[in-house]
Amino acid sequence: MLTVDFSRFPLAPGDRVLDLGCGAGRHAFECYRRGAQVVALDRNAEEIREVAKWFAAMKEAGEAPAGATATAMEGDALALPFPDASFDVVIISEVMEHIHDDKGVLAEMVRVLRPGGRIAVTVPRYGPEKVCWALSDEYHEVEGGHIRIYKADELLGKMREAGLKPYGTHHAHGLHSPYWWLKCAFGVDNDQALPVKAYHKLLVWDIMKKPLATRMAERVLNPVIGKSFVAYAVKPHLPADAAATAAGAASDAAASDSAAEAASAAGAAK
Repeated sequence: MLTVDFSRFPLAPGDRVLDLGCGAGRHAFECYRRGAQVVALDRNAEEIREVAKWFAAMKEAGEAPAGATATAMEGDALALPFPDASFDVVIISEVMEHIHDDKGVLAEMVRVLRPGGRIAVTVPRYGPEKVCWALSDEYHEVEGGHIRIYKADELLGKMREAGLKPYGTHHAHGLHSPYWWLKCAFGVDNDQALPVKAYHKLLVWDIMKKPLATRMAERVLNPVIGKSFVAYAVKPHLPADAAATAAGAASDAAASDSAAEAASAAGAAK
């Protein structure tokens, strides 16, 4: 079940992709199938081991095209172990609502994204999430649970402050909001409650079979009660004058180094 819509967020074979906070790896697997060079990163060691096993199985089964690569690794979203401008694409799905320093995470993503690169951010949508919080403290008051609810304008504002230029948004998983409302009402750990169990069966059937009726229903429900808010943005290139200034500074530095080396050589000759 993908939250990012790859028709709005296209990948090219060979794109360097970071799936940050990859969890079980759903977006990383899709990127791998599309021919990307994928790094799936998460702080959960157990999930990373499972993602690595699935990458290996996909390679063995020939599910990824030639040239595609996939790596699963542990890491800290606030201190990414990559040089600047390492990736063409960054995806962070249903992660930022868990992290206290969300501005720090955005800064790290922007740092490792190349100028002109694209980013997809997904978070729980404000309205459906407020219902969950109202129905159940247990839903969010757990270790590693949700610590904030984003309004769309708030998230987009933080993305702009980080230096990104949003270019599109939408909502996803309209069929899933009622399921979480039921879980919150009957107990988030009570999967055997009849309404929860029945609705879960419906969702599994929908994911496996993708019938037209539920596809159309979700398309209608997404703008109204979609569980996730999805935002797409690009990291702008340096303005022409800033780029020229940077190039000039680099040229001056190189000339200065050359002059210093020449002077040193002349001194040694004496």
